[in-house]
Amino acid sequence: MSNTTAATATVPCDVKDLALADHGKKRIEWAFQSMPVLQTIRKQFIKTQPLAGIRVAACLHVTTETANLMVTLRDGGANIVLCASNPLSTQDDVASALVKEYGISTYAIKGESNDQYWSHINAAIDFRPQLTMDDGCDVVSALHSKRSEYLSEVLGGTEETTTGVIRLRAMAKEGVLAYPIIAVNDAQTKHLFDNRYGTGQSTIDGIIRATNNLLAGQNFVVAGYGWCGKGVALRARGLGANVIVTEIDPIKAIEALMDGFRVMPMSEASQIGDFFVTVTGCKSVLDREHFDKLKSGAILSNSGHFDVEINLEALRKMASSRREVRPFVEEFVMKDGRRIYVLGEGRLINLAAAEGHPASVMDMSFANQALAAEYIMKNHAKLEKNVFSVPEDIDKNVAKLKLDAMRCSIDRLTPEQEEYLTGWREGT
Repeated sequence: MSNTTAATATVPCDVKDLALADHGKKRIEWAFQSMPVLQTIRKQFIKTQPLAGIRVAACLHVTTETANLMVTLRDGGANIVLCASNPLSTQDDVASALVKEYGISTYAIKGESNDQYWSHINAAIDFRPQLTMDDGCDVVSALHSKRSEYLSEVLGGTEETTTGVIRLRAMAKEGVLAYPIIAVNDAQTKHLFDNRYGTGQSTIDGIIRATNNLLAGQNFVVAGYGWCGKGVALRARGLGANVIVTEIDPIKAIEALMDGFRVMPMSEASQIGDFFVTVTGCKSVLDREHFDKLKSGAILSNSGHFDVEINLEALRKMASSRREVRPFVEEFVMKDGRRIYVLGEGRLINLAAAEGHPASVMDMSFANQALAAEYIMKNHAKLEKNVFSVPEDIDKNVAKLKLDAMRCSIDRLTPEQEEYLTGWREGT
């Protein structure tokens, strides 16, 4: 526990200031208005109690949208401890409201140190979870490495993001994964919308809030053309930027080229870029060789999960001085006088300097989380210790509920059409 706040009488916690709770509650309620799918699931959960008595350790970005997922799980019978999946992504008023207004044990403070971050994860593990809910695999990794005495009690888990799924599949491949996990990120209603539309808008939002710079006419370099990169490139172009894509995958590279973007190696892009966003899930995408070539005034940011995509250790060693010039903007003065700016300490800029994805996008992501949690609790006994995609019927149900909420109807196949699509006798 930090000395910023003590635990309440009934809810253990470590948050910045419980006095922020009223403001946080209003923001949570505002977000919930834009989450009609989760509203529907919450109503179902209240009736069916699919998580009755289940202890949940959730390691997620502590935002208004996450708060509504936690309330949904709570109302479905779960006992929850929530901690942050990133030191800069916590919204302190939301964390306080979860404790004071909703009775959910929360360990998260925006700007927490690395030691605090891991102490909060350990606090969640101390709860002896039966279900883990991760965004980046840190709880799962800690359980398998340093806290393995609690592994036998875990029945299953879910994972929210690409980076975490990669780590989990590596664990499964090595045969060390101790329980089944649903890769929520695999759901089409998650990665097609959350990663593309959510990351696209919120990343640009974070960059603009941090810098107040104009994007139009600037060279905007996007490292990685996965779904997140596609979203960032699309939104940057929409604001008039000249978008350049760097890639290692020839298929993604040619897709970016056909989508109308310039494609080149980072060694070339680093010489002409004004803004840089890394969204690869890899490390040192911007490295020493690139820092040597950057124009003075270049702005570097990251929307990949971990703060390793920009090699900040190398940049610190290369710089003659550094200072904060605006909130979430650090200036590195190089020995030749060039000034390079890093946003949000190289962490997720969309959550460090902005509020993350819009609630209407996270509605689908967290609907998948809730339904995946229900599914794994019902089926964990017959699932292997592996990583599984979200069942297709859950994915399609989330899409249907979203369409219904948007008052959009679609066609249905006639019996004749169904027969044609499943048969082989008709043809030319």
